Order: sequence, then structure tokens, then C-alpha cells
Amino acid sequence: MNTVSNESHQPSPSSPMPPTSLWTNFRFMRMFIAYALATFGDWFDALAIQVLVAYRWGADPLIIALIPVCMAVPGILLGSVAGTLADRLHKVKIMLLCDVFTVVLTVAILFAPSAAWLLPLLALRAMMGVFHIPAQQALTRQVVAEEHLFQASSLNGFVGQCSKVAGPLLGAVILAVFSPQICIVINACTRLISGLVLWPLRRLTEMPEHSIGEETQDQQEHAETESVLRQWTKGWSFIRNSRAILCTLLFGCLGLMAILMIDYQFVTLFRSIKPGNEALIGWLGSSAGAGAVIMILLLNRLPRVSYGWGLGGGFVLIGAGIAALGWVVPHTPDVWIIVWGLCIGLGNGLSMVTLNYLLQKETPPAYVGRVFGIQNSMSSVVLVVAPLAGGALIHIMGPGLTFQFIGIATLAIGVAGIVLQRVLWGIRESHGTVLKEHV
Repeated sequence: MNTVSNESHQPSPSSPMPPTSLWTNFRFMRMFIAYALATFGDWFDALAIQVLVAYRWGADPLIIALIPVCMAVPGILLGSVAGTLADRLHKVKIMLLCDVFTVVLTVAILFAPSAAWLLPLLALRAMMGVFHIPAQQALTRQVVAEEHLFQASSLNGFVGQCSKVAGPLLGAVILAVFSPQICIVINACTRLISGLVLWPLRRLTEMPEHSIGEETQDQQEHAETESVLRQWTKGWSFIRNSRAILCTLLFGCLGLMAILMIDYQFVTLFRSIKPGNEALIGWLGSSAGAGAVIMILLLNRLPRVSYGWGLGGGFVLIGAGIAALGWVVPHTPDVWIIVWGLCIGLGNGLSMVTLNYLLQKETPPAYVGRVFGIQNSMSSVVLVVAPLAGGALIHIMGPGLTFQFIGIATLAIGVAGIVLQRVLWGIRESHGTVLKEHV
């Protein structure tokens, strides 16, 4: 199987020694800048598209509800296949092609005359992200030294969380001054610049990978001739036989399920308890984003955190924040909304960084694309199912009781992760902890 050679793992004549700091790993820094631009652009025009559909076109609520569904379907159908291709093909070229097609599709969205044209274009653009993510994660595993993986995961998580806060905020400012079309144009420009930043990496050479678990040399040499279906099957088999990876994926989906079940229902909760204070939604979202950023910055300075405490502890914080919001009453001071938003954000940041690092650390380089592709597929299923389940629960139980139930269940899962971490992940100094050397 071919993987990208790099200065962090296999020295080349031009780079005789691996980088001693992540900041001097120029291949990763190019990827990091490109990822930051692409992520910011994705969130920048999200609000603009909603405004375009709801206010400019006056679309039916069902059409608006179909937007996240159309964006999730490509991940469900193609996530694991995209991961297989990321392990099989040149990763930088996949990322470059995705950036090019994203620019083209974003420009096409700009000229979409109606929702009938917009929805397929959004699905196609989301499909580019489905192929881009596993290629980016697999390449990160190749170009970053093992002792720097945690810092790399923290930096990527930091950018992702900042983009979620700054992207819609700046997009709203541009939207108020100009128009939704300008926001879409800016997204296209950020993707174009992202591709230009990656362009110098297009000539990265590939060589056989020699760290693929227990595979023999003959199997490694024969991997190039294997069919996509065979490699796709081996990816699922690897996850099924790896307790740490399987438990992590299931844990990650449970956490995502809890968040997404109530993510679209905060407005329902606040409407029932504080109907005259519409700004609470903004304060909650901002505090949750700030909490995630603070946690990621703290993690980037800590020497270690165990898998159980990282994932389980993150769930405990998320669950506590959600449950506490369920007990909010009309006379509760607004500051407590911000406090519980911070709590949810801290838990989200802790669990997200731990999950991404664990998947990178515990997966052989040759399987990273497939593992993240399968994770994308599972997350996309949750993205469709969770909001519907949350809406159904609120219809049956009411918003307050639903938040309490989901929060307590999430907290209990987190406690179970901490208590049972030896069973779920094992405790091994080399693989059971998140390690980082200060640079």
C-alpha cells in the first residue's frame, strides 16, 4: 500500500533530520493553513444560505429542513469509500481536487435560481468534504511525528471551534452590510486560497509503508493491486478487531447524538421559559464555543490525559451542562445560561480532541483514511437521526424534561467511560494516554 513519505518519519536527502517542533514542520503548517481557510469558509456562508432560502426565496419549512439532510447524505453513502480511496491514492491530489470542485460548486450555488437547484449543489459540495476529510487526516498521520500528534489534533480542533464561532459571526456582519451572495463569494475565495496553499505539496512522493500492524511484507507489496472493495472490507475488519477504535467510534457517536438531539432545540427551550429574551441563544452559542476553545488551549499545554478521562470526562461535562439547562426556570439569572454553555463547550473540546488524537494514535498509517471515513459515515447517520429523535422526545416529554433526560443519560455514559476505561481502552503508557512533548 502506498503512503506519503515525509520528513517526520522517513528522512530525505533534503531533510536529514525529523522536525524537532511542529511549527518547523512546513508540510503540516501548509496543511494547517489550508484546513483553517477551508473550515472558516464552510461556516462563513452557512448562515447566508439559510437567509437566502428562508428570506429571499420564502421557501417552505420542509425545504429548509432538507438542507442539513442533503448535506449529510453524501457522508452516509460515501464516507467509508472515501476513506478507502484516501488510503489508496495520493492524498494531496485528492485534497486539491476537492478544493477545485468546491470552488466550482460554490460559484454554481451563487447562481442557483431555486431550491430545486440549490439542494443538489449543496449535496455535491458536501460530498467534496467527505473525500477531503479522510485524506487530510491520513496525510496528517504521515507528515506529523508521533510525539506531535496530540498537538496537531489540538491545533486542528482549535481552528474548527474558532471557525464555528467566528465564521457565522463575521458572515452575519457581511450579510447585514452586503448580501448573501457576497458571503458565498468569500467562501469560494477561501477554498481557492486553500488549494493554492496546498499546491506546493502536490509533488510529495509515495513509498511502501512498513508499519501496517501484523501484515507480512508480501501482503504489503501486494496491497497496491487489491481492489477498492477488498481494502474497504479490510478497513471495517480492522475497526471490528480493534477494541480501542471501536469503543472510541461508538463513544463519539453517542456524544454527538446527545449534542445534536438538543442542538436545534435550544430555541424551543428558551421560548418556553424566557420568551422575551431572544439574545440568550447567541449568548449560549458563544459561551459554548468559548468553552471549547479554552479547553483545547489547556489541553495543548498539558503533558497527558488518559483516553477514559478525556472521552468520559468530556461526556460528564456535556451531560451536566445539558441537564442543568433543563432545570432552568423563568427567574433563573441569565448568567447561569452562559455558565452551562461554557460547561458544554469545555466537554465538547475535551472529548473532540481526545477522540481525534486516539483515532490517529491507535490506527496504523495505512488505515487512517478508512477509519476517519467510516467515522464520517457514522457521524452523518447521527446528523440525520439525532435532530428527529430530539424533536420527537420534546413533543412527547416537553423541552425541560427532555434536556434533563438527555443530559443525565450523557453524564452516566461519561461516568461509565471513566470507570470502565481499562476495559474499553486499556491503560498502556505508549498507547493508553495522550502524550505531548513541549516544543
